[in-house]
Amino acid sequence: MCGRFTLRARVNDILAEWGYEHALEYAERYNICPSQQIPIVTGDHTAKLVKWGLVPAWADDAKIGNRLSNARAETVAEKPAFRNGFKKGRCLVVADGFYEWKSVDGKKQPYFIRLRSDEPFAFAGLTDRWTKGETPLETAVIITTEANALMAPIHDRMPVILSREAHELWLDPEFQGKEQLLGLLRPYAGDEMIATPVSTVVNSPKNESPQCIVPLNSL
Repeated sequence: MCGRFTLRARVNDILAEWGYEHALEYAERYNICPSQQIPIVTGDHTAKLVKWGLVPAWADDAKIGNRLSNARAETVAEKPAFRNGFKKGRCLVVADGFYEWKSVDGKKQPYFIRLRSDEPFAFAGLTDRWTKGETPLETAVIITTEANALMAPIHDRMPVILSREAHELWLDPEFQGKEQLLGLLRPYAGDEMIATPVSTVVNSPKNESPQCIVPLNSL
């Protein structure tokens, strides 16, 4: 799963490097949580901030988004909540690290996971627009897949990290090759990632500082 992530780099620098010139106001973040605003890139190459927690266009109540922060790659094309987004709302979620918790002696030990290069990356996501409230609501969900060799001892799921080469195909709203798209939703290479135990300070959504990612053995 993916319940928290980071974006420590300047989002507009990332967007420019990836070829998307839309400017966003978004401070560096160390503990991004569901229901908060997250930066995404949509199929028309527009960058925007949306709420994390998908509210499908057909939903009667926006509270459904509280339960839809993640979507499983194995069922994302068929589940009613996600299949419209899979066809028409594929997006990139901009990030540079994420957290997962491992059970150790009955306690939960948080780990900070990132690329060995520490470069920013994109989670595979879906977005939708809900218009049944007083104002339109744009939301997104992060897709997860089975864990790679690095993640397996920590958790059996991990967010889908797309390679740079996969960005355009995933975003292309005209491309509807289901099997090829599902083929992109695979575990990222574990030998290109690093997982570091960190302080439980990250457990609280109220904590938002570089202390969240400080290695445990450095404290």
